[in-house]
Amino acid sequence: MSEVRDEVEALARRAKRAARSLAAAPTAKKDAVLRRVAAALRAPESEDVLRANEEDVAAGADLSPALRDRLKLDRARLDGVARALDEIVELPDPVGQVVHSHTLDNGLEVQRVRAPLGLVGIIYESRPNVTVDAAALCFKAGNACLLRGGKEAFRTNTALATVFAAALEAEGLDPASVSLIPTLDREATRAMIELDGIVDVIIPRGGEGLIRFVAENARVPVIRHYKGVCHVYVDRDADLDKALAIAMNAKVQRPGVCNSMETLLVDAAVADAFLPKVAAAMREAGVELRADERARATIEATPATDADWDEEYLDLVLTVGVVDGVDAAMDHIARHGSLHTEAIVTEDHDRAERFLREVDASCVLVNASTRFNDGGQLGLGAEVGISTTKLHAYGPMGLGELCTTRWIGRGAGQVRA
Repeated sequence: MSEVRDEVEALARRAKRAARSLAAAPTAKKDAVLRRVAAALRAPESEDVLRANEEDVAAGADLSPALRDRLKLDRARLDGVARALDEIVELPDPVGQVVHSHTLDNGLEVQRVRAPLGLVGIIYESRPNVTVDAAALCFKAGNACLLRGGKEAFRTNTALATVFAAALEAEGLDPASVSLIPTLDREATRAMIELDGIVDVIIPRGGEGLIRFVAENARVPVIRHYKGVCHVYVDRDADLDKALAIAMNAKVQRPGVCNSMETLLVDAAVADAFLPKVAAAMREAGVELRADERARATIEATPATDADWDEEYLDLVLTVGVVDGVDAAMDHIARHGSLHTEAIVTEDHDRAERFLREVDASCVLVNASTRFNDGGQLGLGAEVGISTTKLHAYGPMGLGELCTTRWIGRGAGQVRA
């Protein structure tokens, strides 16, 4: 075994031991740690974090402007990270929540309750705020976490993990509860995802290449947070004013996130009436249109290639297609969707209900923007990401989704007949 693998395994084993004690930590103790971290990020000593970030940004001179922006932390953004911690403190602790309860005929009381997953490995890129967000959510749900951040933010992530460790130690909890892999060696990622029996689950957050690598090589269960090829389908019975507002919000409000619309499908029955309006509004907002032949009969757009229908642009680019009704729209989504978020705009109740039943995605919406597939918007509070994996969690992963469930029983000497 290589030196890097030895180092990662030793770190993971310490974190696993910490997870056992953390599972029983009272809510007040966990919240006290999070308050300490938030206070430290607001205090003068947080300048260490900002200086580390300046070094990361300077070293990333060859990064794209978008990536450099995601990497950068300033005072305002650091205050935003602290506010996110404040919000997590206010969320109810899921550990021990009773999901189901009943009493057997023999008097044995049984309950299904939420319990921590154990040691959660999180692999992510660029954005250093994920170090705090992911650690805080895992921690509040009673899990230890093993963090593997991107090389671009290595100095910043290290400084933030140091802040978390100090808060844990101050409250008498094991600092290994939040562990950052302290090397840039790529072998560390492979070592981490092969630690079956030590790491309980891996959550990769980042580009398609990272998630594919983890899913194909991991020996540990993986909860994928895959790309968002999200569709809005405008039905023949849609309110077209409503459809225009939904399409614009889904594409333009924040195009660089996974729940933004990447493909607009329009029923042929309303294409002539709707497409010119939406195309004009999209162009005014700076959106590049790529369309199939039927849509280009009505609007001016670049011809869409086969690859465009499967593309997560994360930019002001939109693919537009004309389809013959809801069945054709659902067939298209089944071929090209990524199980993330799908929406229909219609005033026809039966068609809307069919879409809800038959379209497979972590969130399916009627007469609403795809942008609502978000933990905060759906009432979960903060989230670690949006899972496109059906087992364990499907959709936004808040505190409840960072737990599993188990059965407990309270008896008075019962034995099975």
